[in-house]
Amino acid sequence: MVPILLVLLLALVLFGAGFAVEVLWWIALAVLVVWLLGFLIHGTAAGGGRARWYRW
Repeated sequence: MVPILLVLLLALVLFGAGFAVEVLWWIALAVLVVWLLGFLIHGTAAGGGRARWYRW
């Protein structure tokens, strides 16, 4: 009984990790798109592209 429970627990953990990684990839892609849009829009709108829209 214990080996079956361990296998089921391992499958659940791996499924959860795979789902979390998938979600993190979509979040990273959304952040990249927002950053690129902000960079392009602000770079063309202010001072001929020399202004930065971030502080660092």
